[in-house]
Amino acid sequence: MTKPLTQPAPRGYAGNLLSIQSDGGTMTNKEWTRLEAKLNDFDPAVRRDALAACAAMHGEDAPPADGAVNMHCHSFFSYHAEGWSPSRIVWEAHKAGWYAAALCDFDVLDGLEEFLDAARVVGLRAAVHLETRAYVGEWADLEINAPGEPGVAYVMGGGFPARPRPGSAPDEQLARFRQGAQTRNEALIGRINERLPEIAINFNREVRPLTPAGVATERHIISAYVARAEHRFADLRQRAAFWAPILGFGEDLAACRALLEDRPALEERVRGALAKQGGIGYVQPTPEQFPPLDRFIDWVRDCQAIPLIAWLDGTRGAERDCTALMDLMTSKGCAGLNLIPDRNWKDKTDAGRDLKRARLDEVVTEAARRHLPINIGTEMNRRGLPLADDLDGPVLGRYRHLFLEGARILAGHTILATYADMPYLGPRAEAIFADRADRNTFFAAVGALPPVTQELADRLLDAGPERALGLLGGLIRKQK
Repeated sequence: MTKPLTQPAPRGYAGNLLSIQSDGGTMTNKEWTRLEAKLNDFDPAVRRDALAACAAMHGEDAPPADGAVNMHCHSFFSYHAEGWSPSRIVWEAHKAGWYAAALCDFDVLDGLEEFLDAARVVGLRAAVHLETRAYVGEWADLEINAPGEPGVAYVMGGGFPARPRPGSAPDEQLARFRQGAQTRNEALIGRINERLPEIAINFNREVRPLTPAGVATERHIISAYVARAEHRFADLRQRAAFWAPILGFGEDLAACRALLEDRPALEERVRGALAKQGGIGYVQPTPEQFPPLDRFIDWVRDCQAIPLIAWLDGTRGAERDCTALMDLMTSKGCAGLNLIPDRNWKDKTDAGRDLKRARLDEVVTEAARRHLPINIGTEMNRRGLPLADDLDGPVLGRYRHLFLEGARILAGHTILATYADMPYLGPRAEAIFADRADRNTFFAAVGALPPVTQELADRLLDAGPERALGLLGGLIRKQK
């Protein structure tokens, strides 16, 4: 059985949670588990009530913020390994005493309001991002950060303060991201079904229901195929005989049977065999499948968010020359860097580790030289990943101050864009803080303030943009 991602209970909880005291009496461990499980219910009202109940009983019991951040958390609106909602992510971050957290779903902003609302309930520094893939015409023949897919680049928008106004041009573009993802997924299923009719699945019936807003990902599709195979081949030996040649085991049914007992490892291998490069359902992407990079960056800026370069690990393609990559991406309007630390310093070989760590140091140094805020996180889309990176370790500890500054800037941008009409890349911020280093200092100072609660949010909204900016400036001065 896979170890759950949930962190140990925060200080202040009664013992091992076998009994939890609240104003209403004693709650058993099982009852508490059921309450937390409601944070993942597909009904938003159930999630909202569950978070209110959790916060009312133990909202102040979390350990003090210790510097841990995870600014790249996928939720069940795209894919989370444990099916966590935005509310559940916020609650777990609160329990663990994180300094800040950010939601980052693929192609959608469906969890935006919930995440920011939940953060105000528990008092957590927060931001909301979006990740997608775009086409880079200048590098049509060069692999960028999508392995084996020349011209295709993962890219992000960071710190969306709100969803686009319904019916607006940015809203229509967001709808196109959603539709594009669905079109690609349906085409993938069609190709796999044709090759594996024994376990053919239906997108609307078996995949779409796996996520609350119906925007399924490749990982949902793989989960549906694995479940279908379990239903079609209830006998373990028959199932192993079906999967063995597909997954590369040949006639070694014993090894395949062992893999079938490990669902997370099975899904990763099935994903490689069915959907990734070389898999039976894979086709090389075409430029028409993705928005042009320039269009995506313009859309992000129109939404008052920050276009972010998405870094893989620097070991291949365009990333081998991070200076040239940053030159191109910043010339198009990117103003920050996202990286997943876990895959940038760990490797199975000493040579691989040395290379990744050298490239990590190079890209962080280059980003800092350009005063690009650095956003980090673990994605949470695979089981076994850490909840948050260890910023006190011997490798990442070297960059701790830069990673914390990045979290503060994204959180500060969210606050300033929401309440003071002053996004990081907006005309007001660029006029007042023409020097990027000065702008980073101010936005980080806002992000370093105590987390925005609902009470403070109401005060800022009532004040209006001009007075809200002055109010935030006054709070910064008090902090000093």
